[in-house]
Amino acid sequence: MENGEMESANQETHSQSGRRYTPVVTHDQAVLQMSSIEPIPPEIPLKKLNLRSQVNMDPSTRGESSDSHGASNGSQNESKLELFGFDSLVNILGLKSMTGEQIPAPSSPRDGEDVAITLGRPKQTGPKLGTMMGVFVPCLQNILGIIYYIRFSWIVGMAGIGDSLLLVSLCGLCTFLTGISLSAIATNGAMKGGGPYYLIGRALGPEVGVSIGLCFFLGNAVAGALYVLGAVETFLDAIPAAGFFKESVTIVPNITSINGTTATTGTPTTVSTPSLHDLQLYGVIVTILLCFIVFGGVKIINKVAPAFLIPVLFSIFCIFIGIFVAPRSNASSGITGLSTNTFKDNWSSDYQRTTNAGVPDQNGSTFWDFNALVGLFFPAVTGIMAGSNRSASLKDTQRSIPVGTLAATLTTSFLYLISVLLFGALATREELLTNRLLTAEVAWPVPAIIYVGIILSTLGAALQSLTGAPRLLAAIANDDILPVLKYFRVKEGGEPHLATLFTAFICIGCVVIGNLDLITPTVTMFFLLCYAGVNLSCFLLDLLDAPSWRPRWKFHHWSLSLLGALLCIVIMFLISWFFTVVSLALASLIYYYVSLKGKAGDWGDGFKSAYFQLALRSLRSLGANQVHPKNWYPIPLILCRPWGKLPENVPCHPKLADFANCMKKKGRGMSIFVSTIDGDYHELAEDAKTACRQLSAYIDYKHCEGVAEIIVAPDMSDGFRGIVQTMGLGNLKPNIVVMRYPEIWRRENLTQIPSTFVSIINDCIIANKAVVIVKGLDEWPGEYQKQYGTIDLYWIVRDGGLMLLLSQLLLTKESFESCKIQVFCIAEEDVEAEELKADVKKFLYDLRMQAEVIVVTMKSWEAHVESGPQQDDSLEAFTSAQRRIAAYLAEMKETARREGNPLMADGKPVVVNEQQVDKFLYTTLKLNSTILRYSRMAAVVLVSLPPPPLDHPAYFYMEYMDLLVENVPRMLIVRGYRRDVVTLFT
Repeated sequence: MENGEMESANQETHSQSGRRYTPVVTHDQAVLQMSSIEPIPPEIPLKKLNLRSQVNMDPSTRGESSDSHGASNGSQNESKLELFGFDSLVNILGLKSMTGEQIPAPSSPRDGEDVAITLGRPKQTGPKLGTMMGVFVPCLQNILGIIYYIRFSWIVGMAGIGDSLLLVSLCGLCTFLTGISLSAIATNGAMKGGGPYYLIGRALGPEVGVSIGLCFFLGNAVAGALYVLGAVETFLDAIPAAGFFKESVTIVPNITSINGTTATTGTPTTVSTPSLHDLQLYGVIVTILLCFIVFGGVKIINKVAPAFLIPVLFSIFCIFIGIFVAPRSNASSGITGLSTNTFKDNWSSDYQRTTNAGVPDQNGSTFWDFNALVGLFFPAVTGIMAGSNRSASLKDTQRSIPVGTLAATLTTSFLYLISVLLFGALATREELLTNRLLTAEVAWPVPAIIYVGIILSTLGAALQSLTGAPRLLAAIANDDILPVLKYFRVKEGGEPHLATLFTAFICIGCVVIGNLDLITPTVTMFFLLCYAGVNLSCFLLDLLDAPSWRPRWKFHHWSLSLLGALLCIVIMFLISWFFTVVSLALASLIYYYVSLKGKAGDWGDGFKSAYFQLALRSLRSLGANQVHPKNWYPIPLILCRPWGKLPENVPCHPKLADFANCMKKKGRGMSIFVSTIDGDYHELAEDAKTACRQLSAYIDYKHCEGVAEIIVAPDMSDGFRGIVQTMGLGNLKPNIVVMRYPEIWRRENLTQIPSTFVSIINDCIIANKAVVIVKGLDEWPGEYQKQYGTIDLYWIVRDGGLMLLLSQLLLTKESFESCKIQVFCIAEEDVEAEELKADVKKFLYDLRMQAEVIVVTMKSWEAHVESGPQQDDSLEAFTSAQRRIAAYLAEMKETARREGNPLMADGKPVVVNEQQVDKFLYTTLKLNSTILRYSRMAAVVLVSLPPPPLDHPAYFYMEYMDLLVENVPRMLIVRGYRRDVVTLFT
């Protein structure tokens, strides 16, 4: 910024109290990188973030700080380095004590953020359906389908009665445990649209919810194709003349079982099966017709849904009647009726090869075993989510979903177990394997009833799939997690027409495949993945047992949910490890894509509760004792904008976050960005929340791991004093206070800054916090700005190794990785230099730190009086500081004489030793001239921070500090907190 611009800007920038600040204008180099931040619309202008405030340190605070500064007034009074308030490094015992155990114990910052509790409740619509029609009937209609009619008897013939009972029990147990988990989650609050996606997403987070929800959507879309193909296959079996193509399959008809082994006899015969092309042609036509019905609206489908279930139940009743009256006169020879001999013959399994259509053939391309049959049969037990999908239409979701879902699951499982026993005793194995529609031939009084039942049940189930899948996709899109799904959004109460077209496209694609037995394993994987997600959700919520977890359904336990989830995974691998890996990979890819491209959403999921409990447990395990140096991490408390003003929508100096990242190794660690608003908390609470949101957005933009806190206080000193006392929990408290050096205080005549600056440093000393003050923050290098040269450390006092550690952390950053470290140690006498150098070299070697050690000797005050000060660049600043201090002191004395009071500064009495003031000035002069002599070209200089001398005006201390940093472009002024942060030991 040009000087003229600076002056004009300063004239325009005033606070309400008359103080002026230097604005950082938008074309300033330090804030150019912030131009890409999307500003959060503030409810208040950021100029209300007043970080400059008047400080009045009372004498009690000074009394407390006197203990901390005892080294300055005690036995060290005669030391030439008493300004720094610590033991000199010349004290070899002090240097060696850094390698031992530590004494004080700082705690650490608070790592939680205020979490807003949002209550999402669906709009209340008039309750319509009870448990029977709202949950039990839809679940029953979805569970009982094509598999039972045209594949169940074939499964019994292939697996035998024993393995079939095990198969049904395994699948039934999986859905029953999932039903228990679903009941627990569904009764833990109101539900919106989306069914299992809503439940899983709110329990495991939006990423898991969207990934499993999309897989469940694909499963429903593919299941629609499964139902369509089942209806078409049944139609072509009932009316073979309707087919345009014929396909003949040659089989060996007579299959006998001798001592548990099978044998084939007789002459081959031909069995006509539907052609693949007929299945494809009719399947596409039926799918298109169903889509037209779906476009008519869900109201039409709900009205005709009961009409689809009645023929299904009646057809099952006819099947059972026919089993008990079999064999009838026109029955096939393989139908023996209920017979113990047939039961014994069919008890064992007969796994063998078949054609793609399921016809036994020794040269067939498909070999069936128990695992493959699990994949074929499992779609016959799916559909337990039908009730949860209709939660908005239920009178009492808390009661209807558990009772109706579990009743439908138990009813169908019992039906399947009974059917295994009856089919196994009804017909020979040959009949079970070759008669694709054995249920129709057995049914009483005529087979046409079964054909009608199969077609209506499958078409009804297909309609449910083509109705539910688009709404599931629309629910995912409406949550606005994935921007790519924005085209499928619908208004509340609207029909998802575009999602329906997309679902129909997927369904037609699966229909073109035309093979029922190849489609069912794919459906199985997607449904099992969804059921595993429901079980894992209940397991996590049950195990964490958060206060909000209060389901009305009490018959649940985390172990049952875990068993259900493991059972789902086991069944997936039993079916096909290849399809399992593919489905898990697809879900993982969706999860990764959602994490990468999705919008962040906080749904109060179980993972957040797990993180919270893990954080609490970790916090308790850390205890209240001090952290060992090997486990010490810098947790900086960063004061944002303490001096001067920034442009609107820039809540923090752009380089502060860059510097905070430099204090972390590989980005690990936490920073706490704090700021204060001057005023009354009751009046400015909302303004503070707005400012906190803006500061949090800045932290996210800078990719800095940290949290934002805004404090409302009467002034900045009071605000910081509250922060430094209360911020953090246990051993997670900030241990380093980072702030910018107030370079503008004299230029802008900001008389309040010295007292505020001194107050903050004294508070840090009393609170046992380390301090890092950044001088030249505007010139601090960005992430990709390469620096060359050296990192120079002027290690004057024992600070626990903090300065050494900071230099090593700087070297881990790309901008400083080309630099080398130089350690300058200050010795008071020449005879101490060699001993000190050897000790420091040995110490750095033991710490595994590469650095060059340089010892500089400072002449005593008496020697200076005799020889006179050296002529260097700092002399002019030294004389100017002496002149200003003398004028300030004369004004203080005149005011005290006029008012009849003792010397006062910053609202409290002070005692000024003019010789001591000159000695402090000379100490900083010598240190500054040494820095300029050796480190003028250094990338960054680190120097020990002298504490504010007791009973000295804050104005004097600012003069000392200004002389120390004079003509040094980039400097870190560091003060440790009397504990070690590095160790020699492994």
